Amino acid sequence: MNRPMLRTDFAFDLPQELIAQHPLDRRDSSRLLCLDRRDGSIRHRHFHDIPELLRPGDLLVMNDSRVLPSRLLGHREGTGGAMELLLLEQKETDLWETLARPGKKAKPGTRLVFGDGLLTAQVVEVIEGGNRLVRFRYQGNSFFEVLDRIGQMPLPPYITEKLEDKERYQTIYSRELGSAAAPTAGLHFTPELLDSLQKKGVQTSFVTLHVGLGTFRPVKAENITDHHMHLEHYTIPPETAALVNAAKREGRRVIAVGTTSCRTLESAWGNEGLPAGPGSTGIFIYPGYRFKVLDGLITNFHLPESTLIMLVSAFAGYENTMDAYREAVKERYRFFSFGDAMFIGELE
Repeated sequence: MNRPMLRTDFAFDLPQELIAQHPLDRRDSSRLLCLDRRDGSIRHRHFHDIPELLRPGDLLVMNDSRVLPSRLLGHREGTGGAMELLLLEQKETDLWETLARPGKKAKPGTRLVFGDGLLTAQVVEVIEGGNRLVRFRYQGNSFFEVLDRIGQMPLPPYITEKLEDKERYQTIYSRELGSAAAPTAGLHFTPELLDSLQKKGVQTSFVTLHVGLGTFRPVKAENITDHHMHLEHYTIPPETAALVNAAKREGRRVIAVGTTSCRTLESAWGNEGLPAGPGSTGIFIYPGYRFKVLDGLITNFHLPESTLIMLVSAFAGYENTMDAYREAVKERYRFFSFGDAMFIGELE
C-alpha cells in the first residue's frame, strides 16, 4: 500500500450475534483459526490442538496480570443517588484515579457509599480528562479484600450479559493484581493444556503488564500515525529475560500469548537483548513495524479499526489479516474477549 494507512482500512463487517457474550463451558474448547504468516493459508482447529502446532523448544510468553474487580456500584451519601466508580490507577495508599458516573454528580467533597458501608469514599479532585481522584476508607483487613467482596469485573462495553463466575475473566495463571481488563488470549488455557505443552518440551514464561482502559480507546485519527497510545506498566522477571534471550540466541521460536505480551517484549528489547525489570510502554505497532522478538502470536479476534487489529496486521501482514477476519466471520467464529482465538506463525 503506497499511501498512508487509514483507520478505515481496518474496518470489517461483523454481525452483532458473533460478539461472544459469555465464556464457553470449557476454556480450551474455543475454536482456533491458524494463519500462516508466510503465505496467508488458513486452517481451522480448536484451542486444545495447540500442542500439535507448537514445537519442542518453543517459548511461550504469557501475561500473568490479574484483573481488579474494579467496578463499584453505590450511592451518594445524603441524597442516595446512584454512583458508579471504575478504578483506573492507584496513586498512593487508598487514593485512586477513577472514572465516575454520573460525573457531574461527583464534585470534590462528595461522599460515596458502597457495599452497605463496607467501603466509603470521598472525591478529592477532578483531574485532567474529567477523571476523579478518590480517597477510600474501608472495614476489614485490606482495601483489596473488601474490593474482592463487593467489586464487579470491569467487562468491556460490548459484553452486556452478567458474568456468573468472576474467575472466568481471569487466566488460570493470573497472579499480579492490577489490570483494568483481562489479557484475553490467555483465557483459553487450562492446567491440562499447560501440562501437555510442558511434556512436549514447550517452555513457558511470564511477564506482567497491567492492562489499562486505554485498550478500549478507539482510534479517532483518520491517519493511524496520528493516534497516540496510552502508557501501560510492565515488569519482566529475570528468569523470563534469560529464557527469551536464550531462545533468540539459539534460533528457537518466541511466541507471545496476547498483544500485551507482544507489546512488552517488543518495547523492552534492546541492543543487548531483553532486560529484566520494570518499565512502561506506549508502543504503537502497525503495518511497517519490524518485529525484533516475536516468531508467533496467539491472540483473540479484535474490534474493527482498533490498535489491536493493527498490531496483528503488522505481524501477519495486512492482506493476510483482513482475509483471515473475513474468513472468521464467514465461518461464524466468536469474537472479542470471550470469543475464539488465532494462532499466527509458521505452520508445518
